[in-house]
Amino acid sequence: MSPADTLRFATRAATAYPLRTALMMLAMSIGVAAVVVLTALGEGARRYVVDEFAALGANLLIVLPGRTETGGVSAGSFVTSTPRDLTNDDAAALARLPLVRRVAPLAVGNSEIAAAGRLREVMVLGTSADFLDLRGLALAQGSFLPRTDFDRAGAVAVIGDAIRAEIFGHQAAVGRMIRIGDNRLRVIGVLAPAGRGLGMSTDELVLVPVATAQAMFDTSGLFRIFVETTERSALAPAQDQIEELLRTRRDGELDITVITQDAMLGTFDRILGALTLAIAGIAGISLAVAGILVMNVMLVAVTQRTAEIGLLKALGARTTTIRHAFLAEAVLLSLAGAVSGFALGHAGAWGVRTAWPMLPAWPPDWAVAAALATALITGALFGVLPARRAAGLDPVQALSKR
Repeated sequence: MSPADTLRFATRAATAYPLRTALMMLAMSIGVAAVVVLTALGEGARRYVVDEFAALGANLLIVLPGRTETGGVSAGSFVTSTPRDLTNDDAAALARLPLVRRVAPLAVGNSEIAAAGRLREVMVLGTSADFLDLRGLALAQGSFLPRTDFDRAGAVAVIGDAIRAEIFGHQAAVGRMIRIGDNRLRVIGVLAPAGRGLGMSTDELVLVPVATAQAMFDTSGLFRIFVETTERSALAPAQDQIEELLRTRRDGELDITVITQDAMLGTFDRILGALTLAIAGIAGISLAVAGILVMNVMLVAVTQRTAEIGLLKALGARTTTIRHAFLAEAVLLSLAGAVSGFALGHAGAWGVRTAWPMLPAWPPDWAVAAALATALITGALFGVLPARRAAGLDPVQALSKR
């Protein structure tokens, strides 16, 4: 039998038993689809987090109160304790460094906003005029916070688009008065819709001068300081300058942490990349299970087709020919299951992207290639035993169905 004859024999054998063929294809397709969908979810989460941090800008440094010695990003990088807070004077001093382009101090708190007879809870973010450009935001109406000293409070506010729609509806918001806590503020601007970023929606923020926020929440400390350098190559020297300056302002004690955007991106990229690999490994187990099912069904097929095998041997078919025919059938079924699983997996990933548009759930190429290759290898490996058993049958006993 030529290779073409072997392939035709395997194809006819597979189509002769549609239920058996469908079960083996289903098992293999579910395994491949699981790998594709789960790795798409993992890769989508990784891309989402990386894009969120990248949206902050390419030349970003974040100054945190408290000292972490990990050299990277950990849970303690975001929740720290320190006997000495970051202050507006620290932010003003950082703005005077030669490698620094913009500085945006942050003071954060929750309060109630009341206006036009409506009341709701909002997040209040105290910051400076540079926050708009540093975060890449845009204004839909009015103007942003005035460029003043960080210690100077002002009775003005910029609100997010969702706050504008909920509080003022179709009426003009700029120039209207709002009450946040015990403070009356005038709305001077409305942010353009921007969606969520780093776990918070800018559409639901109220931005006020940093000193105003500190007075609202009775604090003199800052939550964070965002620092944008003049260029990307200045990140490392600017970090050294920031640490040296703040060490000097703290009598030689460095009780702050400076995190680069690259460090955050690299850490989250490694964590989520490892998670994607782990998910792919777990999903890959289903391919091994599918291979075992292929082997079991093929073993049953050998028992059912002993007379056929005996006839082939009686007509002069060699042992290797029988082995290759059954092995080709197993590989053919695995290939058909892998292709259908590939299509099913991409359909599932499309469903995830449709349900959660913010999640770029595209399966990585390596995962798709690995799933297809594993399906073929698994089908071939687990098809060896049935093929050897079929090839080893005695023709006389096979014809007598014993």
